[in-house]
Amino acid sequence: MESQLLLPAFYLPPVSYFHIIQQTDQPILLERFEHYPKQSYRTRTKIATANGTLDLIVPIIHGRKEHVPMKDIRINYEFDWQRLHWLSLQTAYRSSAYFEYYEDDFLQFYNKRHDFLFDFNLSQLELILKCLKIRRDIVPTSTYIPLVEPHDFRREIHPKKESVWTAPKPYYQVFSEKHGFLPELSIVDLLFNQGPQSRNYL
Repeated sequence: MESQLLLPAFYLPPVSYFHIIQQTDQPILLERFEHYPKQSYRTRTKIATANGTLDLIVPIIHGRKEHVPMKDIRINYEFDWQRLHWLSLQTAYRSSAYFEYYEDDFLQFYNKRHDFLFDFNLSQLELILKCLKIRRDIVPTSTYIPLVEPHDFRREIHPKKESVWTAPKPYYQVFSEKHGFLPELSIVDLLFNQGPQSRNYL
């Protein structure tokens, strides 16, 4: 098991997530059986807007059970969050250098419905790795795996924790002049601003 990288399935993960992937050629073991933790990147991502950072949150269906495996978490479509998220991404990145280049790739996630959060996040991860030209096998876990050192990042990347990675230097962001450099945003911020050069930044 030590030869695999253990990661959670995030929604449009932060840049540090892909830095970790880029540092090794290990297959990605994607966690399906953890108890779903609240207020994490599994349902939220952070983008840069004219007003500063904005959290986009995927709503989920809350059942009666407290501890639900990640694989069983269903997405809630009672209100049109897909339209809201896509409008927010368009507004934030329409003027970025590469938004149009990737627009059709990402639009599919806001036109098509996925029943389960894990499947939604997995599909995005596959696309993003393709955009970054990073080739990795992704293997969903078949059972819960206890702590695996030093390749277990299930709890390390969290909105309320310091980043596991210090960015080497700022890259250009659409609203840099207004807000300065905003670190640890969603990988789409890097992709839409840096395009094919994104992998070099990692």
